[in-house]
Amino acid sequence: MPEHRILVTGGTGFIGRVLCPELLNAGYQVDVVSRQKPEDVRAICGRVTPVGQITDIGERPGYHAVVNLAGEGIAAKRWTEHRKQVLRESRIDLTRKLVSALLRQDTLPQVMISGSAVGYYGDQGDTTVTEQTPPHDEFSHRLCADWEKAASILAEKGVRVCYSRTGVVVGADGGFLQQMTIPFRLGLGGRIGDGSQYMPWVHRQDVVNAILWMLSEESARGPYNVVSPAPVTNRTFTRTLADVLNRPALFPVPAPVLKLALGEMSRLLLTGQRAVPERLEQEGFHFAYPELEPALQEALGK
Repeated sequence: MPEHRILVTGGTGFIGRVLCPELLNAGYQVDVVSRQKPEDVRAICGRVTPVGQITDIGERPGYHAVVNLAGEGIAAKRWTEHRKQVLRESRIDLTRKLVSALLRQDTLPQVMISGSAVGYYGDQGDTTVTEQTPPHDEFSHRLCADWEKAASILAEKGVRVCYSRTGVVVGADGGFLQQMTIPFRLGLGGRIGDGSQYMPWVHRQDVVNAILWMLSEESARGPYNVVSPAPVTNRTFTRTLADVLNRPALFPVPAPVLKLALGEMSRLLLTGQRAVPERLEQEGFHFAYPELEPALQEALGK
């Protein structure tokens, strides 16, 4: 097994497109699972080796590490029963297939970083949420819990497995921030609902840095809240975004309107978690963007 070969799923996504070049710079040989054309994958990720199907990796000798980031955008479409199934398949079923393929290789990886989200905890109001906080049972919790369980089979085989419970990711050229800034740039932005719900945000570079830290820190295992140490309410987030854009924030979106428009998915916007990165900070990880305003300024080119 090549000592520094790493496999990435979701490598062309919002986080993966920044992670893959950093892995290459760190000296890894990087394989990226993607259904896109190989030339398109390399245009996004750099000098990687594209892999067309997860099942293809079962015939390879093995990897030093695996980073599993694949998954349909959770807020991309209304949560119909069909959409919920798509979300589950893109995370849970894909992870099961990945684990099955890895188990067929000559050697198991030393470490796997598997994607998850602070949605694992469900709605927590203004309670401070650490990795020890009991979850509230709802769709987002069950989705994340089953996603993590699918990867846990490798932990039972002796692989060091970390679960990256990521918050709302702030970064340039994509993600939720790109969609959110459109009404603000038009002067039509504002808080969502009463704005009291917490938004567990994190800068994309800190997500990438946390993944790199988990890969290299041999004592790291289990769940990590990959969120800023300074969570804010939706009211504070939207006001700060408006200030960075030098635009007003005068048009709140009433909760009944969101519920009518989005159905159950409106809970993503109207509820939240005051999540903190307790384990990352206790174990020595340092954030590049711990505060919201500088994070937004960087992401928006200000």
